[in-house]
Order: sequence, then structure tokens, then C-alpha cells
Amino acid sequence: MPLNRRKFLKKSAATGAGVAIAGAAAAPAAEAAEATVPGEHVKRYSLTVMGTTDLHGHVFNWDYFKNAEYSDKAGNAQGLARISTLVEGIRKEKGRSNTLLLDAGDTIQGTPLTYYYAKVDPITAKGGPVHPMAQAMNAIGYDAAALGNHEFNYGIETLRKFEDQLDFPLLGANAVDAKTLKPAFPPYFIKKFHVPGAPPVKVAVLGLTNPGIAIWDKAYVQGKLAFPGLEEQAAKWVPKLRALGADVVVVSAHSGTSGNSSYGDQLPYVEDAAANVARQVPGIDAILVGHAHLEIPELKVVNEKSGRTVVLSEPLCYAERLSVFDIELVFGKGRWEVESVSASLRDSKTVADDPRITRLLKDEHDKVVAYVNQVVGRATETLTTVEARYKDAPIIDLITKVQEDVVKAALAGTEYASLPVIAQASPFSRTSEIPAGDVTIRDLSSLYVYDNTLVAKLMTGAQVRAYLEYSAGYYVQTAPGAAVDVEKLTNAGGRPDYNYDYVSGLSYDIDVAQPAGSRIRNLTFGGVALDDAQQFVLAVNNYRANGGGAFPYVASAKELWSESTEIRTRIAEWVTAKGVLDPKDFASVDWKLTRDGTPVF
Repeated sequence: MPLNRRKFLKKSAATGAGVAIAGAAAAPAAEAAEATVPGEHVKRYSLTVMGTTDLHGHVFNWDYFKNAEYSDKAGNAQGLARISTLVEGIRKEKGRSNTLLLDAGDTIQGTPLTYYYAKVDPITAKGGPVHPMAQAMNAIGYDAAALGNHEFNYGIETLRKFEDQLDFPLLGANAVDAKTLKPAFPPYFIKKFHVPGAPPVKVAVLGLTNPGIAIWDKAYVQGKLAFPGLEEQAAKWVPKLRALGADVVVVSAHSGTSGNSSYGDQLPYVEDAAANVARQVPGIDAILVGHAHLEIPELKVVNEKSGRTVVLSEPLCYAERLSVFDIELVFGKGRWEVESVSASLRDSKTVADDPRITRLLKDEHDKVVAYVNQVVGRATETLTTVEARYKDAPIIDLITKVQEDVVKAALAGTEYASLPVIAQASPFSRTSEIPAGDVTIRDLSSLYVYDNTLVAKLMTGAQVRAYLEYSAGYYVQTAPGAAVDVEKLTNAGGRPDYNYDYVSGLSYDIDVAQPAGSRIRNLTFGGVALDDAQQFVLAVNNYRANGGGAFPYVASAKELWSESTEIRTRIAEWVTAKGVLDPKDFASVDWKLTRDGTPVF
């Protein structure tokens, strides 16, 4: 079948469990504690659902970019090795057969470890390795996981191979075949929990992913997969799960709770829709939230139709936290009913790594450490992103220079070869540094932490001006003469650093004394005022090119060229070819912050 729903759909058909598009077959009956309250003749059952999200390839408490144990100011710890310890502790506490372990997506992208097994030693190669995340999650004993948007970053072939390597289903009720609109992945998973002297408790897990995949990974999914809204798909599937006899319905959603979308009105579907699902769709007991990289121990949302409270929880990303839902059920009048749901978080920094997991993946980890520490060049001076949010920093100019060179070479000999090439780049990290001396892949990877690829878009001067105005909204309006606190100058309206862009090849001032939308001053190209009608080729990452950050015009602009090689790899190739990393080869002062014409710095 095209884009088949793989082994877990096939299992369900073979066992007769559920319908043809159901999730995995129900698990074998498990032993569970039976409890009664003195004086009552009702049976009770306690179920614990554990959840992680946005693991992004973190198996160990290790920072591949710093070549050291991970550490931050809050003392957090990361990695599935820590999660394994937490999970085993809860299983021992609650009874292994009374627990369920879920994930809410974004698993196979985000660290050099995941990059290595997608691109350097790919799992898709004949006789290739088993993905480290599959090995770890299988060993820990996950029951199901929702698809995240970053699952699609390496293409459908890599995702399908990862799916095949898992011992549990990847769920995505709103990831459908673009032609048939039938589920391309298992929509749900059902597991039965045995209770002595009473019918089993049947738990259904519905998986929902992010509609933004259609924008962010358009190159891979367009014409193959479609991603309708979470709310409408939950409204379709939850009643079916109840009709199948589900006593408990849990949703694993790769979607935040804010009700907002980073892609503006490009899609009719909400990006962060988990709270909307809780509010609008009756019949849900709990939602494991993902995507937003926030820490939400417990959020209670009242369903507008049933009046019942739905409990949501989002554990912090990178395996720093584990959500724990405690669900109490009571059996009466011939059926199980959920009596109460509560949620809390467990902290990975409170436990040690599970040696079973560290032993399992030591070889894979060591290979990646050796890879990222390869020397590819030599820097004449130290380059850093410390001030890159508010000053034109040479280290960001390196990114734009590489992008310009790659696009110019790609368009050579075409009708667009004579057009000027400009490039965008964002200050992704506030702590990246390329030290003077030997430069490694690790140094360069820390500068560009995302697996973005390069796209060339055709833009007019007027569109570039609007693009810059939108970007300048990143700064907080600051009156002339007012004290400037750089920690409060940026991220206006909560805009993240990765949604602020430099644009190379132009010269311009950003007047932060002015309101957003009218800040770009002295915008010139080649020493003269920018001509609104002039055409430019914008070298832009695929996230931005596909609408990420909702920058104006770029998503709808004509695409002249694109590739699947990561920008990070292009940077490493550029540095390797040069041998010497000298700012005179790439640095330029293109922009500065001003207030009424006076430079801020």
C-alpha cells in the first residue's frame, strides 16, 4: 500500500484488534493491584502514564558541542539514560504492569548523534546500523510515541526505517496519505490492563502531530502526506476509541498549549493546539504535550461540551523531565470510570544514568565524539556569538558568506546568474565560539545547531525592505537617552533568537526608538539607496523559506534552487577548503542599532 501504515497496522489486522487502521494490538494482560475502599463494594484501579517529549537525540548527559558533560545554570541533566532510571523507579513503585510509557515526538533530530546516523553512517544504508534512539527507547520499554515535526527532517525514507526499527508504534492520526486521506501511520494504540475479579482496563492512546510539517518539510512531504488540524482529527478519533471500549483516553500531542501558530495564516490549522483539543473534544482524560519546549507540571482545562476536566502536562525537552499522570479508576454499574487524574514532573538531575543504557550505546556515542572532534581548519582569531543578537558579529557573517558562495555557484550559467545574491542568518546560540587555532566540526556545529538546508528565493527590493522591517520587530522599542540593558533589548513579544535575521550584502540601520514596522533606515545596496524594483536572490534556510517565523513574502517567493545538504555541512566544507578561517575573508559590517540616528553601541 502507498505510504503504508507499517508493521503496527499490519499487526492489528492480523490479530483482529481494532479496525484496519488501528494502532498496535492490545498488549498481553498484565497483573494489577485490586483495591477497595472499606465499606464500599466497588473495585478501584490505579494507572500511571509516564511521558517524555522533544528528546532530540539526547541519550547521554553529554554536550557534543562542548565535548563535556552537559551543564547549565539550573543544574539540569539530560538524556534517556537518566529517564530510564526514573522510569524504572516508578515501575518499581507503582508496579510495572500498572504503567504506560509514551513520548510526544521530535526524536531523531537535534544532536550530532542523530545527524551522524542519518547522514554519516545512515540507518538507511544496506546493512546499516540501528538508530541509537531506537535502541535506547526499545531497551527502556516505550509503549508508543507520537510523530514530531522534526521526524521528517531527513526525509520519509529515514523516518520509515526508524519506524521499522522500533518495538512500539509511531502514532499520527493527522498524518495522512495526501491522495487517499487515510492514515499513513497508526492513529492510536490500545493496551489492556488486567484487574483480578473485574474486567480489564482498556487504555487508548491517540497520537497527533504538528500541521506545520506541511510548511517546514514541504520538500519531503508535498504531494505525499497531508497534516490536517489536531482538533478536527481528535474529534474524529476519540469517539471511535470510546466506541471500541476505551475506559481511558490519553492523547500524545506534538503541539503546545498556547493556541498560537508561528506560521501566521499560511495554514488553517493551529500549531500549538493541545489546549484547544482538551477544550473542544469531549472524552479525553489526559494529554501529554510536546513541541513548545516548555515545562508544564500540570494544566487543567475544562471541556466545553462535557464539563469534565482534562489534565495536560509537558515535560521539559531533551529528557530533562518526565511527566507522570496518576489516573484513578472505579468500577461500578458494569464499567470502569475515571475518578481522578493528576500530573507531576520528575527531574532527571535527581538520578544517575542507567548503566544498562550507557553500556548499550557506548560504541555509538564514541564514534560521534570522534567525528565531531575532527580538525577541519585553523582560525586566526576567536569568533563568538556573545554579542550577535545586537551587534553585527563576524561569526554570523561566516554563515551568510558560505550561503552566498553556495548559491552563486549553484546559479552559475542560469538566467539568474547576474542577479546579486544576499543571504540571511540568525544568531541561533548565545554561547557559540570558534576558538583561535584548530577548528573542529564540533566548533562549527555549535554555530549552526539546526539541520537546515539552503534555498534560493527571488525577491524584490521592496520585499527585502519589508522582510527587514519584520525582522527588526525582534527589538524592544527603546527611547533615545534611556539606559540600554542588552538583556531586555531583544526578544520583543517573546520572539526567539532564531526568528531574528541578519541580511548580508546590504547596509542598513535599525532605529529601535521607532515603533516596530518603521525602523529600517539608510537602506542601501552598492552604496546607493535600495531600488524597490531591483531583483535579488535571497539565500535562505529551508525553515524560513517554507514560512517558519512568518517572515513576509519569502514563503510565496519564486524558488530558484534548493538542496538537501545541511548548511552546517556547507560551512564545514567551506572552512575545510580554505584551511584558514580569517575574518577578512567573510566579515563585514552590514547593520547597526541606532536611536534617532545615534548608534546604540
